[in-house]
Amino acid sequence: MSSSVLHARRTLAARFDRIDRWMSMRMARWGIVLLRSTLGIVFIWFGLLKPLGLSPAESLVLATVSWMPVFDPPTWLAVIGWWEVAIGVTFLIPQTLRIAIALMLLQMVGAFMPLVILSDVTFQSGGAPFAPTMEGQYIIKNLVIIAAALAVGGTVRRRPRPD
Repeated sequence: MSSSVLHARRTLAARFDRIDRWMSMRMARWGIVLLRSTLGIVFIWFGLLKPLGLSPAESLVLATVSWMPVFDPPTWLAVIGWWEVAIGVTFLIPQTLRIAIALMLLQMVGAFMPLVILSDVTFQSGGAPFAPTMEGQYIIKNLVIIAAALAVGGTVRRRPRPD
């Protein structure tokens, strides 16, 4: 192999490394901030849909809470919606991140309940637990939200970077 080809490869590798390092540093700097912010936005957005009567998950939530004491199902729907708004707001405020995660983990217990108590709705006939319906997929995707929240939560003890 000629020295000019080797030089070109090294130059290309060095350029790639600089670009890769630059991109990696930006992702490290902004990734958690964006993840925390989007968790907040999604919880506020989807939470507000419930008390406003606009949630596509309304019938699923109402069927899930129909057995619960104290309130009727529509009231539980509103409570859950406002709870999700509180989760979202606390995700947006860095100082309340621990509260956000605690509220979210409590909410997720209820979010996964339909997989057990409404398996006829959340799984295709004869397909549990490997063939979820659209509703089941909607619930199962919460595993990604939990993982994202844990990744964000893993930053609460990091020392702030000087900007």
